[in-house]
Amino acid sequence: MKINRFEDLEVWQLSRIPVKRLCALTRDCRFSKEFGLAGQIQRSVISVMANIAEGFQRRSNKEFIQFLSIAKASSGDVRSHLY
Repeated sequence: MKINRFEDLEVWQLSRIPVKRLCALTRDCRFSKEFGLAGQIQRSVISVMANIAEGFQRRSNKEFIQFLSIAKASSGDVRSHLY
């Protein structure tokens, strides 16, 4: 099956789950004093999803792999911020 759109990538679809959950969590009142941290978590988790999409749109396996690597690094940022 040939995938023509990044929206059809299972990894992109799955990356939407933590975006939804973490954006909702960081809007919670428990983060009210940590608005800088909340914003960084939101940017990092959104970056994962965005880099998967951007890499796919580049239409080159080499660039796609590079953007997947960036997405993986962003997921590390998210994990670190959550600690």
